[in-house]
Amino acid sequence: MIPVQPVILGDMPSLSKLYVNAAAQAARRRLLGAQGSAVLPAENHEVRGVTADVANLTAYQHLLGETASDVLPAGFLHALAFPVAMSVMNRDDFPLPLLGMIHLRNSVEQRSPVLFTDALDITAGVENLRGHRVGTQVDVVAEVRLAGKEDLAWRGISTYLAKGVFLPGIDKPSAGSAKAEFVAPDPTAVWQLGVDTGRAYAAVSGDFNPIHLSVLSARALGLRSSIAHGMYLASRALADVGSVRGGSFIWDVEFDAPAFLPCRVALGISSEEGGSGAWERSRFVAWNPRSGRRHFSGTVAAL
Repeated sequence: MIPVQPVILGDMPSLSKLYVNAAAQAARRRLLGAQGSAVLPAENHEVRGVTADVANLTAYQHLLGETASDVLPAGFLHALAFPVAMSVMNRDDFPLPLLGMIHLRNSVEQRSPVLFTDALDITAGVENLRGHRVGTQVDVVAEVRLAGKEDLAWRGISTYLAKGVFLPGIDKPSAGSAKAEFVAPDPTAVWQLGVDTGRAYAAVSGDFNPIHLSVLSARALGLRSSIAHGMYLASRALADVGSVRGGSFIWDVEFDAPAFLPCRVALGISSEEGGSGAWERSRFVAWNPRSGRRHFSGTVAAL
């Protein structure tokens, strides 16, 4: 993230209010026929002295299958930072519509363990606005530090796509090479996801995006049914990788196809060792066991 003077927010933004404002902003844009410029907000947003709620942490660990611990899971830190990131995307000068954006990929550096007792400074900003063959994509960068410290403890880059939005001055990239055909491995786990999965994750993450909550709210935004949160799926895969990952690691995930609820999701995990015989990397992939369509894939590697 390019260092800039941040906008200091007094309190953690309310995600429910941000979604309401995003809906109103989308209605205004449709009414006025306004199109954003190809310029991102220069300011970062920051909230200082953030602490985790112990009851919420416990509920998160239980839902995701994380071992009970005083250390905050990397996915929990993403959820903790998410309202700050959303507040940047909710600005009037953010050029893309917040509602309906598609989560393409996520890259996290967990540089050091963070305890639930730690007070944290959370900063978020946006960068790297660029074309996509079906719209425009942008990187949302969130950083977590121990309060008053300069060293990073956690850093996450989330890439989002505004499908069907083409901004002036941003060219469409040339078509890339076709992805190799996916051949499902033997699963190491099969998850049964109920229709309430989106609501359960929203309760622990605060992400009440309507596409995840119910059939009716998802259909209002053009989907045939509600879908599981991408970060719920990725964080559950990270939990299945387990404690072998240690306290510092890089966690990358790329999302392919949504998981429409209710559904079954098959997961395959394979691990690699380095020259000394120590764990070096785990690869994971998840797919629909009926159709064979891949939902997401990624790696967890030693940092």
